[in-house]
Amino acid sequence: MKSITELYRIGTGPSSSHTMGPRKAAELFLSRHRNASRFKVTLYGSLAATGKGHMTDVAIIDTLQLVAPIEIVWQPKVFLPFHPNAMTFAAFDKANKLVENWTVYSVGGGALAENNEVSQIASPEVYTMGTMTEILDWCEKSGKSYWEYVKECENSDVWDYLKEVWDTMKDAIHRGLDEEGVLPGPLNLRRKASTYFIRATGYKQSLQSRGLVFAYALAVSEENASGGKIVTAPTCGSCGVVPAVLYHLYKSRNFNDIRMLRALATAGLVGNIVKKNASISGAEVGCQGEVGVACAMASAAANQLFGGSPAQIEYAAEMGLEHHLGMTCDPVCGLVQIPCIERNAYAAARALDANIFASFSDGIHRVSFDKVVEVMKQTGHDLPSLYKETSEGGLAKDYKQM
Repeated sequence: MKSITELYRIGTGPSSSHTMGPRKAAELFLSRHRNASRFKVTLYGSLAATGKGHMTDVAIIDTLQLVAPIEIVWQPKVFLPFHPNAMTFAAFDKANKLVENWTVYSVGGGALAENNEVSQIASPEVYTMGTMTEILDWCEKSGKSYWEYVKECENSDVWDYLKEVWDTMKDAIHRGLDEEGVLPGPLNLRRKASTYFIRATGYKQSLQSRGLVFAYALAVSEENASGGKIVTAPTCGSCGVVPAVLYHLYKSRNFNDIRMLRALATAGLVGNIVKKNASISGAEVGCQGEVGVACAMASAAANQLFGGSPAQIEYAAEMGLEHHLGMTCDPVCGLVQIPCIERNAYAAARALDANIFASFSDGIHRVSFDKVVEVMKQTGHDLPSLYKETSEGGLAKDYKQM
């Protein structure tokens, strides 16, 4: 598996696969063609179907227009076999001769991939074990926890990076709670985080706790929808779940920053396992791969903070993902707003429930996390394409803009 620094990407929303990935691809292509006379970029499949709502064209144009004019071609009905989020970059010289044609895929979480034997964007493998079963067995035999496996595999500077991740998450919550008004786009969706936060403070402890979690998740998700600075956890569309759960526990239980970074390490490991063995791309497997995985990450992190054993942590993660199986990705108008923002808030609440449920158990259960990941992958492949970030089915079907 790759480093968790590739899972936790710090950047601007609204979409890791449709905004961050294409922007990164454009930067890489530009670095090879500083003398180009013009560019042509063809977007395929899901990337084309919801690219305008996700500002895919804006991300690419803002990057390439520094050197030469760009033509964007939209091909929403053409799906290349490797991944639904495909794009082809073409550079031309002064004689209008093609210099390079490069097809690259935005595979979720801001990551890029190529369907070539020799990749121009390959990164090193950091973890020798790639399944939860293997890592859980290692934990049981060594007496160590998941974050300690991260410590053994990653460079020492991973903790500095996780500190930056944690600070960015907190900042996004603070900004989101302060902001009011309407989110960008044709839905005219009002921000809710500040209202939820204020109302939550008026309730007694049990309802206040849940209301605050909702407010924190809404704050980050609304920042993402506004193109603000967030952390993919594991994606932009699901970026509110992990920060909401961890910040709530940080504030209510007075955990120190060191323990929060260890929780982030465990959450990152969980997300990495899914990324390696299935997918975190809504265009490939639906929202179960985004919000479902985020819930699993937050569930595991919360259970670790409460002193869960490796088996209980695995159980919490399993429940977080299992109970999102089959969730479709059907963003209204191609925006990361409806139903995405509310799903982040609900998943944060589910993560806390999964933590409590696992804490009452001994960690022994029938269906393993790895099995749920396998089922999630197959379920995602079985879903029709109109339910996988194309805005053609589900909640997005026949929606009329106001």
